[in-house]
Amino acid sequence: MLPIVEQDRALLPFQWDLQQRMDNYGRTRYALTGGGSLTDFANAHSYYGFHRCEDGWIYREWAPAADALYLTGEFNGWDAQSHPLTNVGGGRWELRLPADALHDGMRVKTVVRNGDRLTWHIPLYARRVIQDPTSFEWICEVWDPVEPFPWTDEDFTADPTVFVYECHVGMATEEYRPGTYREFADHVLPRIQDLGYNTIQLMAVMEHPYYGSFGYQVSNFFAVSSRSGLPEDLKYLVDKAHGMGIAVLLDLVHSHAVKNTVEGINEFDGTDYQFFHAGPRGDHPAWGTKCFNYGKHEVLHFLLSNLKFWMTEFHLDGFRFDGVTSMLYHNHALGSAFTNMRMYFSMNTDTEAVTYLQLANELIREINPHAITIAEDMSGMPGMCVPVRDGGIGFDYRLGMGLPDMWIRLIKEQRDEHWSLDYIWHELTVRMARTVGYVESHDQALVGDQTVIFRLAGANMYTDMDRACHNPLIDRATALHKILRLLTASAGGSGYLNFMGNEFGHPEWIDFPREGNGWSYQYCRRQWSLVDNGYLKYELLNNFDRDMIHALRENDVMREWAPTLSLMRQQDHMLAYERGGLVFIFNLDPQYAHEDVIIPVRVGRDHEVLFTTDDKRYGGFDRIGHELRSAYIEGHDGPALEIGLPPRTAMVLRPVTPPEK
Repeated sequence: MLPIVEQDRALLPFQWDLQQRMDNYGRTRYALTGGGSLTDFANAHSYYGFHRCEDGWIYREWAPAADALYLTGEFNGWDAQSHPLTNVGGGRWELRLPADALHDGMRVKTVVRNGDRLTWHIPLYARRVIQDPTSFEWICEVWDPVEPFPWTDEDFTADPTVFVYECHVGMATEEYRPGTYREFADHVLPRIQDLGYNTIQLMAVMEHPYYGSFGYQVSNFFAVSSRSGLPEDLKYLVDKAHGMGIAVLLDLVHSHAVKNTVEGINEFDGTDYQFFHAGPRGDHPAWGTKCFNYGKHEVLHFLLSNLKFWMTEFHLDGFRFDGVTSMLYHNHALGSAFTNMRMYFSMNTDTEAVTYLQLANELIREINPHAITIAEDMSGMPGMCVPVRDGGIGFDYRLGMGLPDMWIRLIKEQRDEHWSLDYIWHELTVRMARTVGYVESHDQALVGDQTVIFRLAGANMYTDMDRACHNPLIDRATALHKILRLLTASAGGSGYLNFMGNEFGHPEWIDFPREGNGWSYQYCRRQWSLVDNGYLKYELLNNFDRDMIHALRENDVMREWAPTLSLMRQQDHMLAYERGGLVFIFNLDPQYAHEDVIIPVRVGRDHEVLFTTDDKRYGGFDRIGHELRSAYIEGHDGPALEIGLPPRTAMVLRPVTPPEK
């Protein structure tokens, strides 16, 4: 019996299906490696593309259905057929050129002949792709620097408990343009370090022609997005992050690819099935993109090599895999509600995608045993975060995608005095895998949606966020902004995520430059000055987020799988629990203070107040004292705290270590 079944007896009826998955994985792995390591197999990027060699340059491609390939560019006056590649068998083509024929930054393209048709393409393994500012055409630049990057991070190891700051480098500047990797490293990383986040998740790094896709319609899988700088600039960012103790994850898109044929990899060899499923199955019905054929060994070679490339070339510490739910099911889970276990083990499950994800996680651990992988899966596939050797898929975490849905639904549909604490507690704490909890990510900030703070405060944010103003609507919004984050971060998972700027309640949605908004950057930037100018409440929300993250990390709260409930009184809107040695107490009542509430605790010592949401430095009213609370109450059986809390507030306490005698 597989360990995954021993750990979860609800999977007993499906042990045959799980064993079949492991058999598929074993057969595929052996077919790829012959019993060797995946690390040695995943080297396509070292063979294909442009590489310096002893006598000049060598350029290789994989194009099995092509009749001829040619390299054209500045080096030959863009002559389409003067430099043919040689077919060396197995769908492989190569061209050798003298050392002075190419140089870094030289513009080139690949011409492919299929029958009588000539088509122009970006090389499949291009390391740098740019958009010409005059013609707006996307072009490959040869990139293979002679001098290695001077890394200084050899001793860095990622913290396995992640506090993730989700970032988009392009919109991390306040100016009306894309920000750069070096600007982010020099100006934004120090903010992240100060806030206490130990992991950044970089979006939109893999090259993509449409800026507004948020990087999720990838065209060139081995190219760093040129909007924000050179590959060496990204290395500078990663090296600097590691020096600050911050791990770097790539938001990885292996779930689909842009359908473009000139900019992307689609129809490179003249067929629609080189990388993707042929016919309608190769088209994603909701996203308008192409779906990879994970059953094809050459596709696995491409994707697994892509993982190794990003980890070895850029020292990345792991990946957040985008669109995992779409990968796992033939219908991409569109319109599916996963109401019973059989839905995970049906003919709808794409077992080839399962095998790819297992191989990917094994390869990543071979390269770096301390690497981190996070699955964006909303279906709750069993075994997602179980090691491959035990019959699982091998991720460290899955995103807790139901939590932001819960908070938005509650805010939209009910006044907070009607919220069910039992429902909130269930959604926060019932989980089958290690989960990264969050209140909102970039998804909830996009134009057409609203951030949590904007749903709570509305247009009052534009007029009443001055510290001297006490609009009751703003007071409610900022109080709930803090409470929702504290609840989610302390109880909602084994990790936590925040999107860049949401920690201080960034006031506006995200809208990338496009024809419909006059190509404006107004809503495609982060206004850090709102935190820095010294007279707005955004700074106070920022202070709260910083102290919350530091407290959770310093007290290792996530070491416990889930919080232990101490008190739930729906009629009074009171909730209390313990986790990692800290005591979290909430009064969600919008009007009434509750005095002399008895909260059982596990440790019979005095408790100190670490912080409260009502502290003045967080925009509160300083109604909660910070004196020590005794854990001994006359007449009460066992240690307990006697607590009073004003409306819409929370406090965090910890037992005081007795002084040594």
